[in-house]
Amino acid sequence: MPSGASACSPLKVDGELRDLTAALKDGRLQKFAIANPEHAPYGRAARAALEHAGLWGAIVRKLVLGEDVVQATQFATSGLAQGGIISLSLAKAPTVAQAGAFALIPEVWHPPLLQRMVLLKGAGDTARAFYDYMQTQPAREVLKRYGFVLPGEEG
Repeated sequence: MPSGASACSPLKVDGELRDLTAALKDGRLQKFAIANPEHAPYGRAARAALEHAGLWGAIVRKLVLGEDVVQATQFATSGLAQGGIISLSLAKAPTVAQAGAFALIPEVWHPPLLQRMVLLKGAGDTARAFYDYMQTQPAREVLKRYGFVLPGEEG
């Protein structure tokens, strides 16, 4: 999971959140985006990372909460916030990657974010075709390109 900032942000992006710590102390940080930890898995992971860094108490009043990680990413890259904690897959998306910089937060700072896919019994042909495609090597390569660690593989 990366921390990120838009190109015009006063924050220096680093995975261990050192400049975020400094920005909280010196007053540079006004707003910081994460997904809402009350209902978004990426928000819970962001909170855990901020707690690990000892920043949660100091940053909570400066948080801009997105309904989900996509909205938090929009806040972090649009200038509505000076940075944020977003998903690696979104940080690697071309439009987001062009908007700023990101650095990975150590995996041990937050609980793992597990994704799953389920095909329901009554699924139609399109859903079945997509499910089948997701089992192929080309689909696995796309997932890896965007930072997903696949079952049975190291990160």
